[in-house]
This record gives sequence, C-alpha cells and structure tokens, in this order.
Amino acid sequence: MEAALVGILGIIVLLIVLFILGMPVGFAMAVVGFCGFSYIITPQAALNMIATDLWTTFSKYGLTVIPLFILMGYLAFHAGIAERLYDAAYKWVGHWRGGLAIATIAADEMFAAICGSNTATAATMGAVALPQMNKYNYDTRLSTGTVVTGGTLGTVMPPSVVLIIIGLQTEQSIVKLFLAGILPAIILGLLFVVTIIVLCRLYPDFGPAGPKTSLAEKLKSLLGVIEALTIFVLVIGGLYFGVFTPTEAGAAGVFITLVVSFSTRKLTWKGFIRSIGDTLKISCMVYMLVTGAIIFGRFLAVTRLPFMVADFAASLPVSPYVILVMVMGIYLLGGCFMDSLGFLVLTIPIFFPLGIALGFDPIWYAIVLTMVTTMGAITPPVGVNIYVVKALAPDIELATIFKSVSFFLLACIGSIILLIIFPQLALIIPNAMFH
Repeated sequence: MEAALVGILGIIVLLIVLFILGMPVGFAMAVVGFCGFSYIITPQAALNMIATDLWTTFSKYGLTVIPLFILMGYLAFHAGIAERLYDAAYKWVGHWRGGLAIATIAADEMFAAICGSNTATAATMGAVALPQMNKYNYDTRLSTGTVVTGGTLGTVMPPSVVLIIIGLQTEQSIVKLFLAGILPAIILGLLFVVTIIVLCRLYPDFGPAGPKTSLAEKLKSLLGVIEALTIFVLVIGGLYFGVFTPTEAGAAGVFITLVVSFSTRKLTWKGFIRSIGDTLKISCMVYMLVTGAIIFGRFLAVTRLPFMVADFAASLPVSPYVILVMVMGIYLLGGCFMDSLGFLVLTIPIFFPLGIALGFDPIWYAIVLTMVTTMGAITPPVGVNIYVVKALAPDIELATIFKSVSFFLLACIGSIILLIIFPQLALIIPNAMFH
C-alpha cells in the first residue's frame, strides 16, 4: 500500500479512536503513530524510533520551560495576584455601565501575562469576578460570556504554554513567538471591551454601573498591578536582553513570583503545595500531548503526506489566502470537538509545512493558528472554558453560557481578520527587537 494512503488511513483511524472510543489525544496519537510506523517500516524500527526520539526530546533542557511557566501561573493564582488585579481594574472602571465586565477583561489581560493558560485564567477570574457581577445584578449572558472569552487571552499573551509547544514542535524561536503574541492579545482584549460597551449601550440592564471610588482608592489599588507588571517585565525583558534563555526565564519567573508572593505574605503553605500539585497534573497532560505528537509526527513524516499536501496546495491556481481561510476553517471546526491544545499539537505537522510552502512568515502563521484554535476553547460542544465557568456557576444553564459566547465571537473573528490584513501587528515587536 502506498505510504501516503497509509497516512490518510492513519488520520481516519485517529479520528475514530478520538471521537468514538474517546481515548485522550496524546495516547491516541501515540498508538496510531506507532502502529502506522510499524506497518510502513518495521515494528523494531518503530520501537527504536520511540526509544531514540523520546529520549532525545525529553532529555532536552529546554523542555523544562513548560512546568516552570505553569508553576509561575499557579503561584500567582494562589498568591491572590489575580484578585488584586481585578480589584484595581474594578476601582478604575467599575462605575461605568458594564464596568465590572470591562474590569474582568482588563484583569484577564494582565493575569494572562503571568499565567499562560486559558483555563487557568478563566477559572481564576471567574472565581473572583462572577460573584461581584451577580452582586450588582449583571445579566448572566454578559457576566459568563466575559469570563469565558476573557480566558482565551491566556493562550496568546506570553508566556503562553501553547506558544512554547508550537515553538518546540516547529523549531521556531520561543522568544519571537512570545513577542509576537503581545500586540494581538492586546487587540483581542480591546475588541472584547468594545463588545461589552456596545452590548451595554444596546441593553442597559445587561451591566448596571457600580459605585464610584475616590482617586486615593484608585491609586492605592495600583499596587496590585505593580506586582504583575514587575513579574512580566522582568521575565520578558530578561528574555529579550539575553539575560536568560526561555528555560531560565521560567525559573526566574517562578523565583520572582515567589519573592513577590512572600513579600506580600499572601501565599500560604497550603497554596504553595496546591500550586505544585496543579502544576504536576497540567504538566503531565502537556508532556503526554508532546509524546503523542512526536510519535504521530514521525509516522506522518515517513508517509510524506504533509509535504505532498503542502506541495499540492502551493501549486493550486488560487491565492495563498484562500488556502489559509480553508486551513482556519479546519482549525475552527476541529477546535469545536477537541481540546484546542490537543488539536493544535495534532495538526501542526500537517499544516505548518503547508504555511511555509505558501510563503507565510512562520512566526505570524503560528500566531494566526493559535488565535483560531483558541476560539475552540469557547465554542460548543467541547469549549473547555465554558465548562470551567459552568463548574463555577452551576445554577446557570449551559445553554445560557453558550449563548453568551456568541456576543464575543465577532471580536475573535475581527482580531484574526485584522491580523491577516496587517501582519505587522504580530511581527512589528519581534522585528524591532531582533533587527
């Protein structure tokens, strides 16, 4: 049987294993990849491939960056940094119509800069913001929609675990990916704010204005912002100026977060232990995804399928952007049925070479794919952020949360359109820093 045909059958079998048997993505990719490689080459070669590739990958010093940045985010969460960020944003804009929702987005943006996970950002801000918005009689469609979509900022804003994994998979500079994600994340956050303002203008009862605060209270609240800003500037600044590598940046971030947390005396021993436990669980999940991606990627490589797809698409008599829209459609659809990170890891070996063959800048292309896939975290039926918010607010119907997301999807689509029309939105910072 022709190798390319085996590759296509392998992808079909993988989808069956995922959606019918319900096997986790990482395990499914590992099993199908091993069996496919064994069929095309030999079982012994497949065993040798696993032994060699897995050892080579996991013995790399750079892979430790993943648990370090995850730990940094959880330490910040358990130290109450998110609460103080929300309090600061609330003090400044809470008296506006829809101000609490805007404050949630602002706090999401800042917390994402030290967290790197969409689910962690959604869970953290949801726990803080939802009770406040309920207190001031916010419509549940606005409150839940804000928390669900605001969490997506954690995927794009550095230090993002998703961008780290893309960098490792595609051998692109993690530093450049981090820098490229800053402006798109800010634009997405601003579009969320515009959405809230428009909704509250059309439906005033959605977000009643909160109480006003004095200038002294506003200025005092900025102390909470300084904590997060210090961590972000030192980590990203240290990366740019070459003070430390991405891995060292993760370690430095953990250390700085610990120093900040202990200096404010907000991190308890229980919170510290929970941070380590949560980091362990998430890191194991991510490493299993990486393992599955390596094995499945090797299988696809020997079938030559990704390269054939790339060559075929590049030779089509249509604009590269037409093909890009088709790829984005696949990512959007796939994100609706699979965990966004898992789907990204699964498809990068196929679609990243395609993007390069079409002549797209690899850094810009990675950011576009990340933002499109991120929409999967807020779309049914497997929008993970939706279920996070449902767990935080069990009295709110799932259908209501799904409806709430629809208001913000236009903002997500708008940010992607802007990124396609103006690629420099992603490239201006890394280009300025590295030229």
